[in-house]
Parts: sequence; structure tokens; C-alpha cells
Amino acid sequence: QAQLRESGGGSVQTGGSLRLSCTASTYTYKNKYMAWFRQVPGQDREGVASVYTGDGSAYYAGSVQGRFTISRDNTKNTVFLQMNSLRPEDTAMYYCAADRNSDSGILAPWGYDSWGQGTQVTVSS
Repeated sequence: QAQLRESGGGSVQTGGSLRLSCTASTYTYKNKYMAWFRQVPGQDREGVASVYTGDGSAYYAGSVQGRFTISRDNTKNTVFLQMNSLRPEDTAMYYCAADRNSDSGILAPWGYDSWGQGTQVTVSS
């Protein structure tokens, strides 16, 4: 299983930006899907964005389309999530995921076996 380490969370005001990073170790990073999810206490984990590390193809939840950008640096086994125009409803714990295990939806949380510890994003109005 992949070991994933997230960083870059924090507190910003509405309209601000943050950049999350996820570095994978002990993992064959090449030509794999990696994804970002988020979760608010008491709610289901929600898929935010996913990237295929081979060709960089990206997939987004409708709620973040046009505001968030997922990218990867294959030389560093790192995936980024650039979050712009942040809103209070983006407040959540953000998790990096890897080890896609099925042909389920790319943003389905049950489709990934490895998870990071999470990084908190708080957006105030």
C-alpha cells in the first residue's frame, strides 16, 4: 500500500486560495490514479478531483469544477490540488488517496485502498 503524506491546509477567507500537496512513498506511482477527497464531520467522504499520473488526465466534482485544479509532478511522486475562489462550503478535512482497486467511479471513495492522514481546510466568510 502507498504511504501518503498531505500538506498545505490552513485557514483562509472566502475567495482565497490554498495549494495542497500529497507525496507518495513506497508506491509505484507511475500510470496510476490518485485523488483528493474531503469530509465534513457527520457527512460522507466526497470525491473532489482525480488525476491519472500517466498522461495527467484530470476529473473533477461539479462543485469544484473551474475553481480547483489537480496536477502532478512525476519526478517527485507528488500530486497537487490548487484551490482558488474558496467558499465556506469547501471547509473540510482533505484526504489524498491512491491504490485504486476497482472499476468504480474515479471519485468514489470505496475505489481506493490507501489514504493519507488528512489536512484541514477552513474557509471563513
